[in-house]
Amino acid sequence: MTTTTLTKKDILLESLGQLNFTNEPDFYQDLRQQALAEIENLELPTSKTEYWKYTRLGKIVNKTYQVTSGIEINIDQHLIPALDANIIVLINGLFNKSLSNIQEQEGVKVLSLSDGKERGVVIRDHFNKYTSTKSELFLALNNAYHTDGVCIHAEKNSIVEKPYHIINVTTGNQTISQSRNLFIGETNSSVKIIESFVNIEGSENFINNVSEIYVGENAQLEYNKIQNKEDESYQISTEQVYQKANSNFTINTITLDGTFVRNNLNIEVDAEGCETNLNGIYLGKDSNHIDNHTIVDHLKPNCNSNEVYKGILDNNSVGVFNGKVFVRPDAQKTNAFQQNNNILLTDDAVINSKPELEIYADDVKCSHGSTIGQLDDEAIFYLQARGVGKRSAINMMITAFAKDALGRISIEALKEYVDNKIETRFGN
Repeated sequence: MTTTTLTKKDILLESLGQLNFTNEPDFYQDLRQQALAEIENLELPTSKTEYWKYTRLGKIVNKTYQVTSGIEINIDQHLIPALDANIIVLINGLFNKSLSNIQEQEGVKVLSLSDGKERGVVIRDHFNKYTSTKSELFLALNNAYHTDGVCIHAEKNSIVEKPYHIINVTTGNQTISQSRNLFIGETNSSVKIIESFVNIEGSENFINNVSEIYVGENAQLEYNKIQNKEDESYQISTEQVYQKANSNFTINTITLDGTFVRNNLNIEVDAEGCETNLNGIYLGKDSNHIDNHTIVDHLKPNCNSNEVYKGILDNNSVGVFNGKVFVRPDAQKTNAFQQNNNILLTDDAVINSKPELEIYADDVKCSHGSTIGQLDDEAIFYLQARGVGKRSAINMMITAFAKDALGRISIEALKEYVDNKIETRFGN
C-alpha cells in the first residue's frame, strides 16, 4: 500500500477546490479549464526562480486556507475623507451590493464581474485576453479560481467625472480570496479608479487578485492602488495593462502596510504616441516584506514611460524592487526613465534593488538608476540648528522624500489622504 504526500501546491489547490462555477457560461468555464491544465505544469516559485529570487513564499504556502463569503462590516473607517466617489465593496472576493453606492454616470457601465459575465459582451471581448499567455502560477490560479470582482467600462468619448473607489476587504482567519477586475477605457474616454485593500476582523488572510486594464486610443485611465492590510496578511497582486495609440495610463501604488506584499505590474505599450506613468511608495516596518516587480514593454515607436518608486524601510523589513523596461526593435524614438530610491532607517532593514533596461533599438533615450542610503546627518543638523527638534527633523525629511512620488495622483482628496497616512506613520 502506498500513500501520496500532498505538495504545498496541492494543499493550496485543495483550499480552492470547494468552489463551484458550473453556473457560468461555457466560455468562462472553458477558460477555467485551460488555466487548470496550465497549473498542472507550473510549480511554486523558489529562490532559484529568477522572477522570485528575493522573495520566499513560506509565509503563504505553509498554511491551510478556507473560502468564506465574509461578514457584514462597517466600511466607514475605510472611506477617504472629502472624496466624492462611487463606492464599490468586495468582501473576500465577492461583490457586496448592500455596502456599495454606485450612481449612474453617462457613458460608463459598472457591473460586478459575475453579473457582467451573464450580460456583458464587452467583457467577453477583453476578459483574459491580456493574461492568457503569461505562464505564472498565481496568475493561473486566479484565472482558474477567481470568484467575483468589478468591471468598469468607460464607453467611447465618455469623460467620467466622479472616480470609482473599490474597497477590497478580507475577513476571517486564514481566508483565501481571489478577486478579478476588468477596467476598459474605450477610444477618447477618461476614467479614474482607486482600489483600497484592507483587512477586517481576522488574520493570516491571503488575497491573490488580478486586474486587466485596457486603455484604448486617445484614452486616459488612472489607477490608484492603496495597500493597507494590517495584522498578519498576505497579498499577491497582478495588473496586466494594454495600451493603444496616443493613450495615457498612470498607476500609483501606495503600500502602507502588509506582512507580505508582492506586486506584479506588466504593461504592453502596443502603439505610437503613448504615455505611461508608474509611481510607487512602499513603507516597510516590523518584518514586512514588500516586493514590486514591474515590466514596461515598448513595442512601437514614439512613446514615453516614466517610473519612480520610493521605499522607506524600518525595523527588520525587507523591500524588493525589480523594474524592467523592454525597447523592442520597432520601438524607435522611445523615451524611458526608471528610478528607484530607498531610505533604510535601521541597520536591520534590507532592500534588493534591480532596475533593468533591455534595448533592441538604436534611436532611443533611456535611463535607469537606484539609490540606497540613510538620512543625511548634515541635513538633520542643519534643521536642528534652526530650532527643529531631532525627531521632527527626521520626520520632515522622511515625509518630504516619500511625498515626492505622489505628484501623479490627480485626485486631490486621495493625495491628501496618503499625505496624512505618511505623516501619521512617521510621527508628524
